Amino acid sequence: MAAAVTMHLELEVEETGTFAVETELPVARGRENLCVRAFERLHPAENFTFRIRSEIPLSGGLGSSAAALVAGLCAADHMFELDEDLLSLATELEGHPDNVAAALLGGFVVCTDGVATRLEPPTGLEALAVVPDAAVRTRAARAALPAEVPMGEAVFNVAHASLLAIGLVRGDWDLLARGLQDRLHQDRRGHLFPRSIELARRARELGALGATISGAGPTVLVWCFYEQTGGVAEALAREVEGWAQLLRAPFEAQGAYVGAL
Repeated sequence: MAAAVTMHLELEVEETGTFAVETELPVARGRENLCVRAFERLHPAENFTFRIRSEIPLSGGLGSSAAALVAGLCAADHMFELDEDLLSLATELEGHPDNVAAALLGGFVVCTDGVATRLEPPTGLEALAVVPDAAVRTRAARAALPAEVPMGEAVFNVAHASLLAIGLVRGDWDLLARGLQDRLHQDRRGHLFPRSIELARRARELGALGATISGAGPTVLVWCFYEQTGGVAEALAREVEGWAQLLRAPFEAQGAYVGAL
């Protein structure tokens, strides 16, 4: 499962006769750049200039790589009227479908067997992102997970993921809040980001519906009903002072789009 949030990456591709990557972001300027890699999956890049702007933190589990890959694929697909299966291509490049599906389709997505099923964000559901200053390597976060998990924990997560999906469809805040619980990955990774995991556990005390570790972490996504958001933001600002940045991250219904050709 994944969700699109209102943090955008914008890619402008112009045929200039030479290859260049123009950006103020601390990312690769060559063919290894993710936007360029994705573009070249469909068309050579040597005659194009790529201009990249992004609001997405580059580390923390907020899907910046997925957004870059989707942007590159969308640009090439639209420029050359290819009508490719962008979800399959993005999944191939990213290695898993969840983040790219959310970036491509918007809303909430449930991914299985190469298919992404989209759910519309319920009215009134919002989120805040707590982005720690200290990053955690995705490789380390993945290494913290065992190859096998106890049956009881697997059953717990299947049941609560189902509650979350039902809560999203119905706009039922109680079911949604119950569905945010996890026993598969958060506690096992908690030693990598102890402040994040402690904050996630205390989110309901601060007035939120609950919280989840975003992706591999250490960002905490704090889920709120819109009437709670202001108060929760004030409480979080006090909690994270000195070690993390607090960002508004509303759930985004619109997926990737091409603004002009």
